[in-house]
Amino acid sequence: MSKSKNLRRFAASGIWLAVAGAGMHAQLANAHGYASEPPSRAYACRLGLNTQCGQAMYEPHSVGEAPKGFPQLGPKDGEIASGGVRADFSLLDEQSANRWHLTPILNREVNFDWYYTTGHKTTKWEYFITKSGWNPNAPLSRETFEAAPFCSVDGNGKPATGGSEAGQGPAPEKHRCTLPADRTGHHAILGLWTVADTGAAFHNVIDVDIQAEGGPAPDWPAVGSINPHRDLEVGDKVKARAFVDGAESEQFSTAIVIERAEEGIASSWAYKLASRINESQALVRAGKPDANGDIEPVQGANSIYAKVESGITSFELDIDAAAPEPGYLHLHDLKPEYQLKDGKTTLDFTVMSNKNLQVSARLFDADNKQVGYVRQQVEGTGKLVLEASSVEGPHTLKVVGVDKAQRVLLQEQRDVTLKAAAEGYDFEFPQSIASYKEGTLVLQPKTGEVFECKPFPFDGWCKSYSDSANHYEPGVGSNWQDAWIKR
Repeated sequence: MSKSKNLRRFAASGIWLAVAGAGMHAQLANAHGYASEPPSRAYACRLGLNTQCGQAMYEPHSVGEAPKGFPQLGPKDGEIASGGVRADFSLLDEQSANRWHLTPILNREVNFDWYYTTGHKTTKWEYFITKSGWNPNAPLSRETFEAAPFCSVDGNGKPATGGSEAGQGPAPEKHRCTLPADRTGHHAILGLWTVADTGAAFHNVIDVDIQAEGGPAPDWPAVGSINPHRDLEVGDKVKARAFVDGAESEQFSTAIVIERAEEGIASSWAYKLASRINESQALVRAGKPDANGDIEPVQGANSIYAKVESGITSFELDIDAAAPEPGYLHLHDLKPEYQLKDGKTTLDFTVMSNKNLQVSARLFDADNKQVGYVRQQVEGTGKLVLEASSVEGPHTLKVVGVDKAQRVLLQEQRDVTLKAAAEGYDFEFPQSIASYKEGTLVLQPKTGEVFECKPFPFDGWCKSYSDSANHYEPGVGSNWQDAWIKR
């Protein structure tokens, strides 16, 4: 694959990671480890193979930390993937047959590897697998998995990364395990890393497609997969690129174009591509084997099989995104100064865009320390209210918008100053207007007078102000007395 193709395939996820990295928690003090090969559900989010993962995308090393002792202890049923401790990891507990990327497993001898940000002293590693006939649409529970691990590795109480101290990096050796002979197709593996010097174990769910027997028949080996890791848009092209002896074969390659919005849904375009392969190719099939051994397309992840005589050794998926409409992001109603009361203030402003964006706004002080944050979805126009705790001085507001397909990245930056409120009033109108409530005192700079916001049910009018509607502006608006008391 050419360098330009690689860049095009991964531009979207790369942009998203670069932007979102600015919002990561200060993690290292709470860092541990994750299954890296095959990738855990959370690490597959980090790699861009899974989407809509929440904070787990940025902290795969913190996912699944729960009391050790599974299956007697550990996360509650339905919360096994997330660990059940942190609400911002809960999206990992969503469970359906086509929700998560499946890593193809072509050999029953599997080498499991972990990456540690803090390689604690370790009691053991264990690997549990889902039962035969499990329901991939049901929440993961203890009943979903076999009661005993199919593989266990003794940690001997030593640091996971080897050596004499808890370090960072992979273990010196991978865990060589053998999958049960009767498991094929879609399964979930629960990898447990039990720490010796704490009361915790790390529970990592690994989603796999076991193709160890090579396909539905010996002459139909599995040579690739269609893993729909994100939605697409009208005009996008997806190509299943076939390779014979290391070179791409146009004869066995198949492409589709997204023609309607509903086709862009991840599971839908995967089904369309698999169907097109089966319609246009005699020596290649895509889908899942049914009860009769026939390979039929499914909504979601599909395996690709090829007749031995085709000479096909592998498939790669290539997404050629259509050029998006140029986007814009504008900020309105942002004031140059905001007043602090007891070290706190509220920035309220309007975001306008021609895109449906997830907008994140961060306020940084003079030392580039984040002192305020808000994130919300904005469709066209949206009002953002950012609560901040800081000190007097210059600050920087950074606003970033990313569209659903993670292709459009729009950024705006503004300088604002925070000042302590003067004696006798809380704010200079209309600064921090979103925070006004009963008893709030504001200075009207046009008259030099101070006004107090009335109690409920009139206090809502204290916040009613815009460039075109200022009826309740204290001392000035036509109906200001409905909302304010002159002091």
